[in-house]
Amino acid sequence: MRSWRWGLVLHPTRDVAEVVRTVVDWTSRHGVGLAVRAEDRDRVPPEVAALPATALARECDALISIGGDGTMLGALRLTVDHPTPVLGVHLGQLGFLVEVQPADLPAALDRLAAGSVTLEPHSCLTCEVCGDDVTAFNDIVLGRHPGEGFVLATLVIDGQRYGYYRCDSLIVSTPTGSTAYSYAAGGPLVSPAAQAVVVTPSAPMAGISRPVVLSPDEVLRLELRPGSARAAVEVDGQVIKHIDDDGAIEVRYRRDAGLVVRLDPRRHRERSQLRLSLLDLPLLPDQLRELLPAPMREEFDRREGGP
Repeated sequence: MRSWRWGLVLHPTRDVAEVVRTVVDWTSRHGVGLAVRAEDRDRVPPEVAALPATALARECDALISIGGDGTMLGALRLTVDHPTPVLGVHLGQLGFLVEVQPADLPAALDRLAAGSVTLEPHSCLTCEVCGDDVTAFNDIVLGRHPGEGFVLATLVIDGQRYGYYRCDSLIVSTPTGSTAYSYAAGGPLVSPAAQAVVVTPSAPMAGISRPVVLSPDEVLRLELRPGSARAAVEVDGQVIKHIDDDGAIEVRYRRDAGLVVRLDPRRHRERSQLRLSLLDLPLLPDQLRELLPAPMREEFDRREGGP
């Protein structure tokens, strides 16, 4: 009988001890090995092996992400060269990628071990920045530094210049990332089943002012123009580089770069649709809770620990 090993990817600051203990208890009963990134060695019991981050996806059969969407995106980036399924456990505030609540985790692990799950493929963006290759599953952003003016950039598609932007930020997103920063900046919602790249300017002042949707086969290049502010390059919300007004980034689309474990794809889509509709309501969480029918409020309170 084949021996299995799963990897843990932990939120960098949240208390994940209770969820980790649930996973450790389950795996110890079912003979499944566990590993974690070496930098998280002190956050898990001693029976969990420590591996270099670069080896986690290669040496594990699945990854369990414990946190929110940001943690899930980090786990997916670990799997780009080794397509390992990622199961997301929700400890975040909203969550479009993560599906499993901590209370439902044992049943989810049963299904993961039995292979009774759906593997949802996700595309990513690859980008060359100052000689370094980076990967994003949500978006790559050129953002202005406060007090340093605007981002002024030329849009180049397959070597042909199409126009320029003058804005606070330029957001290049995948279909998955269309519900994140791009959506907040006025970009379109793109079905996760579609294959496309969306370029959305935030607070445009001149030049191209509308989102642009590109084919996955087109190579996108954003070249900073003379007089542009210094720009921060963000990858899935993390600043990785700063480029001056003679810099540029080149972005390519990569199909099926990551696999997300889904237990109930239809229910997850319905929840995501509801979350998107709630984002447009100017209400606080407690106010939203009061709009729920009594049985749903009781279920919400059970999962979240009360109002």
